[in-house]
Amino acid sequence: MSNPVIRPFWSAVLAVAIAFTASGTCAGQAGGACQTKDDAGYTAAIRKATTETYFSTELTDHLPWSSCVPAPDTYLGHIIGAPDVLDHVAQINGYLRLLASRSPRVRVFSMGLSEEGREMIVAAIADEATIGDLDRYRRITARLADPRGLSETEAESLIQQGKPIYWADGSIHSPESGSPEMLMELAYRLAVEETPLIQTIRKNSIVLLTPVIETDGRDRFVDVYMYAKHHPEAMPYPLVWWGHYVSHDNNRDGITLSLALSKNVTKTYFDWHATVMHDLHESIPYLYISTGTGPYNAWLDPIVSSEWQRLAYYEVEELTRRGVVGVWTHGFYDGWAPNYLIWAATGHNAIGRFYETFGNRGADTQERTLEPNSTSREWYRPNPPLAKVKWSARDNINLQQSGLLLGLYNVASHGQEYLRNFYLKSRRAVEKARTEGPAAWVLPGDDPRPGDQARLLNVLRAQGIEISRAEKAFSTEVLNGESAAIGGSGKGADSKAKEAPASTAVKFPAGSYIIRMDQPYSRLADTLLDTQYFSTKDPRPYDDTGWTLGALANVKTVRVMDTSVLDVPMAKLADEVRTAGGIRGGSRVTLVVNNNTDSALATFRFRLASVAMGAAEEPFEVDGHKFNRGSFIITAASGDDMARIAEAARDLGVPVFATDTKLTVARHALEAPRIALLHNWTNTQADGWFRITLDQLKIPYTYVADTRVRGTANLRDLFDVIVAPPFTGDLASAIQGLPMQGNAMSWKSTPETPSFGAPGLDSSDDIRGGFGYSGIAALERFVRDGGLLVTAGESAALAVEGGMTRAVSLRRSQKLVCPGDVLLTDVEDARSPIAYGYGEKLYVYYSENPILNISLGFGGSAANPGRSSGRGSASDPDVIQGRAYTPPEKTPKRTPREKELYVPEEMRAYMSWRIPPERELPRVILRFASAGDLLVSGLLDGASDLAEKPAVVDVPHGQGHIVLFSNNPMWRNETSGSYFLLFNAIMNYRHLDVGRAVDVGTAKTE
Repeated sequence: MSNPVIRPFWSAVLAVAIAFTASGTCAGQAGGACQTKDDAGYTAAIRKATTETYFSTELTDHLPWSSCVPAPDTYLGHIIGAPDVLDHVAQINGYLRLLASRSPRVRVFSMGLSEEGREMIVAAIADEATIGDLDRYRRITARLADPRGLSETEAESLIQQGKPIYWADGSIHSPESGSPEMLMELAYRLAVEETPLIQTIRKNSIVLLTPVIETDGRDRFVDVYMYAKHHPEAMPYPLVWWGHYVSHDNNRDGITLSLALSKNVTKTYFDWHATVMHDLHESIPYLYISTGTGPYNAWLDPIVSSEWQRLAYYEVEELTRRGVVGVWTHGFYDGWAPNYLIWAATGHNAIGRFYETFGNRGADTQERTLEPNSTSREWYRPNPPLAKVKWSARDNINLQQSGLLLGLYNVASHGQEYLRNFYLKSRRAVEKARTEGPAAWVLPGDDPRPGDQARLLNVLRAQGIEISRAEKAFSTEVLNGESAAIGGSGKGADSKAKEAPASTAVKFPAGSYIIRMDQPYSRLADTLLDTQYFSTKDPRPYDDTGWTLGALANVKTVRVMDTSVLDVPMAKLADEVRTAGGIRGGSRVTLVVNNNTDSALATFRFRLASVAMGAAEEPFEVDGHKFNRGSFIITAASGDDMARIAEAARDLGVPVFATDTKLTVARHALEAPRIALLHNWTNTQADGWFRITLDQLKIPYTYVADTRVRGTANLRDLFDVIVAPPFTGDLASAIQGLPMQGNAMSWKSTPETPSFGAPGLDSSDDIRGGFGYSGIAALERFVRDGGLLVTAGESAALAVEGGMTRAVSLRRSQKLVCPGDVLLTDVEDARSPIAYGYGEKLYVYYSENPILNISLGFGGSAANPGRSSGRGSASDPDVIQGRAYTPPEKTPKRTPREKELYVPEEMRAYMSWRIPPERELPRVILRFASAGDLLVSGLLDGASDLAEKPAVVDVPHGQGHIVLFSNNPMWRNETSGSYFLLFNAIMNYRHLDVGRAVDVGTAKTE
């Protein structure tokens, strides 16, 4: 007797064949010729796979059979939510396309391809008339999204004609595997079921379903899961790559839209202007419906937070009324950061929301025991999850689908209200410039980094934000109290002047970029460009608290409240922003490229790797043009090279100045070295952001695993620079890696694991074992033999705790709270090649990484212990009796550097072995600002632990160098202002000692 949950394969094939041969199926469903009844076998299988009645509702405890449209099991060979089986993307997409071919209520559209070539799709479902007129409904929502020039009467007419569009998407996080299965069944149910609830949804709304957001990771996870099912005796594989680049962070790409899935989702949003976008996640018992603890994003229209509550509490009430346990809201997530996928809707005046259900990381049925903090009764969770329960994949399907059906019904039943709110939020966004402000953001046309300015502007354009360009120079008032990060003085009005001006007139040249705030997406532009303040009194944040894009890009942005800026003659840009490049000047004897730290300069150097270039070691001037330290100098280029240089300069927007003046500035070779990018086999999240940046900039590198490092005798033969992105854990976990237990675990594409491999990913015969002790020794030898090792954040442990650095240690603060901030640093050593092209200060991203501590071990803080007990008061000098009075010695005042290198005179003679030679002393390139100036954006508490500590340190070792980043220079593609710190180190790796000053290890007395 066949299992009713997983039907035999040939039965499935026969059922599909029967469905295809039914006469007039598409026309028949529309004309009522199709027969529907309960699918007794499928319904029985649902109930068998459901562990408890309180994990089901009348909405999902059955499935209808249709004579016209094939049910999921007829195509897949199993019911949705069957134990121990998951489906690949091709099967999922194939089933939805089958539905569209059999039902006039379903259409499927391609959203685009993933990095590895898998298709993302969206299925539109509604009644036949609506599906036949989709373009008209899309035009209506597009017009409501941009209400400029629309009268109230016209808007109301469109609202009455329109229908809300509700977009649900699944599996952005690959191990959260239930939603792609559920959405297949939901699509079928919406297409064929004839209950009043389903009819209301079909008639009064348009449902969009994207079954898989992370298509690459979905297929890899299915491979991992099914391999474990087929080989229960083997050690389970980790999901090394959730997606092609990043793991969980694919849901943190909502700002820069760097990933293919983010681009595809945003483009699809603009195709439809969905009223609601609903992500489906699986990590919290049993069903969490998003509202969040707050603080909510401060730039959003308050209407949207009310909509979050309205939708959530309706679903909580309806499911609780049906006897479902463990449905709740509020106490998870915060609603602050704009980097989530749902910001494709939220940032564009629609509603972004999500579910978290209780996934089992697969289709297993398991006994699950919860911690007390998940089962306690709270005001927001009056009917909490149970302490212990058997949980199945079908339970997950039931709760996701039941909640979503209720949400769809709610919006469909109040469609005109939600459309009216959508219009109102869009209209109020246009009015923002003259109501709450600002009136505009201005990016000066003479920014010293035009390349990265263009990059930032194009990120904003990809978000649908309109950008204009001033046709002539203009002046406008800028508030003095604004942060320097957004164009102000950062000091407010002068407190010493009784009538200090509140603002200053600032002049901007022709060609400056103006982002007007009287546009539909003004709130998103304001969110991304403004500074953020997250109070220490608020609940612990869920993710980053600061993201000021101009500051992180080292690009000037100016917040303007003066509405006269809206009257400046300007033209809206129709295409992406491009910078002009090419060779300028009549001579071809010497070519000079100013090092302004634009990211494109690194691309330029590596694209022309065979062309000899030098780096100027001091600023210089030639033919009336000023050039920074580190500027590229090219001499004696051949005719072919000259043509290639000219082509690269034009393509990349790099200005090249030609001169016949003989340059006398000191210089050294600027190289295009061989780069290795390290990864491990347990978590490739952080290195993924490094990879995508390097790939976008076309910087060649070799992706190297810890296990390969362990097995390579001489890394210096292969590489010049090794970059170690942040990793999770400590040195011990890096040495150990995946445990060396069981049999070898290869990571390669095989018939059982066809999705493991892809161009750009790594492979191995055995992924167990980590660096091992030999891997750490191999890294040390690499540096000692002249290589450069670059670490960021936690990976500093490889060098520091691996014994390669003297006078440097790592400290993990118990006081500091800095969960993803924009901070200010001071450039301490401008003559270091790492700092070439930078000014005196730089904004960086930092998130509670280990603090770099430099000390020779002799103190140096010279803290004043206070006076001894004696005459007078605490502020009076002590008077020692029996001798002439002498005033007390002044407490020495030492700079942070002097404190770090302090050596008492009495210690020098017999403790000299502890003092490294001058050449081996750590060299601080960037230092975090003082406590009062440190925070630019975000949440910061315990600032004194980080203030004035090193941010970037260069440590010589043997013939090579180790560069330690306390900040993360390549974070989520948002930190382009920091990129060139890394690129400078890479291209100057043989010459990092240039400009090194002689350190004096004695303190000053003042």
